[in-house]
Amino acid sequence: MCPGVLRPWPADDGALVRLRVPGGRVSPESLAALHGVAARYGDDDVHVTTRANLQLRALPTGRDGQLADEVVAAIAATGLLPAPSHELVRNVLVSPLTGLVGGRVDLRPVTDRLDASLRTDPGLAGLSGRFLFVLDDGRGDLVDRPGDLGLVALDSGTVQLRVGEVWSAVVPVEEAADRLVDLARDFADARGTGPDAPWHVRELPAPLAAPCPGDGRLPPPAPALSYGPVPCSSGRIEHVEAPDGVLDRAVIDRLTGGDVTELVVTPWRGVLTVRT
Repeated sequence: MCPGVLRPWPADDGALVRLRVPGGRVSPESLAALHGVAARYGDDDVHVTTRANLQLRALPTGRDGQLADEVVAAIAATGLLPAPSHELVRNVLVSPLTGLVGGRVDLRPVTDRLDASLRTDPGLAGLSGRFLFVLDDGRGDLVDRPGDLGLVALDSGTVQLRVGEVWSAVVPVEEAADRLVDLARDFADARGTGPDAPWHVRELPAPLAAPCPGDGRLPPPAPALSYGPVPCSSGRIEHVEAPDGVLDRAVIDRLTGGDVTELVVTPWRGVLTVRT
């Protein structure tokens, strides 16, 4: 149920693998290279998920159910598998437009620090592949999205942490990534081991952190970002639809061609293109 490159899911059409893309950010070059893998070994499509991750389908496996070494190597060459031992735990959903347009604070540095800390901590490799961090930059697009750990920006310098289903401490944005990693370590210690160990914070028998009232500056939930040119971006940013979650060859050509410099996968089955 939580597939990765090194733990493929045996679907009807072949192996399905998921590549975690923290914050949804992927370069045009990496997406084009990943499509090359899909064209050579899979169904010629790249699929997007509601957690803003990427998937490949219809990949061949050996008798052991694993991908062939050459397929794993081809995927690794895209740059989207930086830490094989931690590939399943890099589930970090972030306001897609953060640092580009709107929002109270740019959460890209927080995302990068969080991801780097997750990838280098051996004790966090055992987190469930469904364990999710949700970071809202104060615009409210993810404020009501369920997750295990997360935050919402209150202003340009402070965020309120979310632990499971409750609000927790208000902290400086510069401390946010480290606080989330500490909480993830606390969860890893509290959950224990074995087949009955909890997958999610809400499943723990005792609270992971002291609950706090929701701050009055928390934003109301915002609607999903519509497709098309993004308002207030001077035409530089467009939300391109992935019909039924599929990026086919024509859509990928559109996303990776010409003057596109950045791509951000969104949780609304689309991809933001950023042009110069």
